[in-house]
Amino acid sequence: MTASIGTICVRMALGLALILPLKGIEPAAAQTGFPSRPVTIVVNFTPGGPLDIMARSVAQDMAAALGQPVVVDNRAGAGGVIGANVVAKSAPDGHTILFSIDTPFTVGPSLGQKLPFALTDFKPLLVLAVSGLAMGTHPGLGLATAPQFVAKGKASDVTFASGGNGSPGHLAAAILREKASIKAVHVPYKGNAQAVGAVVAGEVNAGVLATPGMLPHIQASRITPILVTSRARSPLLPQVPTAAEAGLPDVELEVLYVALVQAATPDPVVQRLTTALQAAMAKPELQGRLVQLDLNPAQETGAAVTARLDATRDRYAGTIKAAGMTAD
Repeated sequence: MTASIGTICVRMALGLALILPLKGIEPAAAQTGFPSRPVTIVVNFTPGGPLDIMARSVAQDMAAALGQPVVVDNRAGAGGVIGANVVAKSAPDGHTILFSIDTPFTVGPSLGQKLPFALTDFKPLLVLAVSGLAMGTHPGLGLATAPQFVAKGKASDVTFASGGNGSPGHLAAAILREKASIKAVHVPYKGNAQAVGAVVAGEVNAGVLATPGMLPHIQASRITPILVTSRARSPLLPQVPTAAEAGLPDVELEVLYVALVQAATPDPVVQRLTTALQAAMAKPELQGRLVQLDLNPAQETGAAVTARLDATRDRYAGTIKAAGMTAD
């Protein structure tokens, strides 16, 4: 018997009802056409540093996951502000990613400088890693522990080298001066390498600087390590106590390495980038490289990243003001 026109229409409607929901499970990022061209990771510091190494290490794996080339563009200058501003002003389509340390967002706002962006101009992907700093003294001082150094600092001026005004080392020295009530004089240098050299040469009494740059001199007994500022001991210096273990818990300081995109980037695109980046960061060979750089993996994503940056900024604000720190 031939089906009626009404019956055929019902069958067609039922068929469409079964087919249409399947289109809804198509990945939302794919519906946006993302990515439609190469993706750029903007690193806001010079080539060769930890951020640059991470960016270049994940680029190939991310390219395979996204189906488009991923290139690295170093935009250094002004303590990371120049590169961050490039991404803040970029098209909100996920094709431009920022790799940065936290300081443009946590230290910069309190330094009295007029920043061309705010944290609200970005949408976070994840915290890539965290690292502490190592505090070391010139061996000629004969100070092998944090209590010995604090006692000297209470009695007379001690000089600290850092990689520049507003740098993590500058902030760590300011925190130590405030919390331990010592007489500390900050001496900024043009980069960590010069600051480490100043400690080795005895131009300054001490430095609070990135561990990998100090490590060869510590191993050669040209610098005496007295603490690390991270929550856990450094895998590169397992014999050196944390600030908390050394009796200075308020001196804890960790540098956050973060990935962000422009704030108006669609959530499906953000999720796709986050997933691709997490998978690339989880590769065993990159994890091993992070250990060599004294970086600990961290996996906060989305709102948790913003919350951590906000809390870090608020914690530093009082110290920066009390120390009279500036970016100049």
